[in-house]
Amino acid sequence: MDQLPIFVNLKGRNVILVGEGEMADAKRRLIERAGGICVDAADRAARIAFVAIAEEDEARIAADALKARGLLVNVVDRPEICDFTTPAIVDRTPVLIAVGTGGASAGMAKAIRQRIETLLPETLGPLAEAISGARSKIRARWSEGAERRRALDQGFAAGGMLDPFGTHDEATVDNWIIQAENPKGDRLIEIALLSADPDDLTLRTARLLGEADNVFHDPGVPAAILNRARADAVRHASAPPAAPPEGLSLFLRLPLAQG
Repeated sequence: MDQLPIFVNLKGRNVILVGEGEMADAKRRLIERAGGICVDAADRAARIAFVAIAEEDEARIAADALKARGLLVNVVDRPEICDFTTPAIVDRTPVLIAVGTGGASAGMAKAIRQRIETLLPETLGPLAEAISGARSKIRARWSEGAERRRALDQGFAAGGMLDPFGTHDEATVDNWIIQAENPKGDRLIEIALLSADPDDLTLRTARLLGEADNVFHDPGVPAAILNRARADAVRHASAPPAAPPEGLSLFLRLPLAQG
């Protein structure tokens, strides 16, 4: 991973915008859409800046001056001197999906965004808001954090009552809280990988990696596969113990020829 994707809250914050014309206008719309306030380079309250200048030397001089003041700077169409890049955005507020290529190809990011747009229903945003509004009810139903996370994982799974790709109404979340089955207990699932290539992961394996609390694996399983697991899942380069730890554990095995 060459960049760390983050979402920055710009509401009510000053953001420096240097430049004029179409490039600057596009960045101004983006900043203001996120609730930011566009200011000039003289502003001392800003912590983030955009440089939208067509002439390369002038753009570099402006960016260097801002960086010297400790600001994070985006320079339009010059990813090699950017501190951060702006992704293509799928907006289902409060759900945002950002597609970035590290500045390699804005056109590719846009094409991927357009494809994702066709998959996500307009009810996704209201579903997220309903879940946020029902936090106290969810905590009352599943008091333990790990149990609550597993219940949500089951709800969000393909075909589940909270499936993000499904169509929902105002009663969806309340119905789920009442009707959902208790999450499955501690369990271990052994998975024989097809190969060491992450492109060969089955949909089931990819889903389980996103849910697992512990991932046990053969030493030769590559990082490209292990990185598909939750960031906070514990990795173990060993076979699992006789009694699996709390929650869902996976044991990833390489094909015999590679193990």
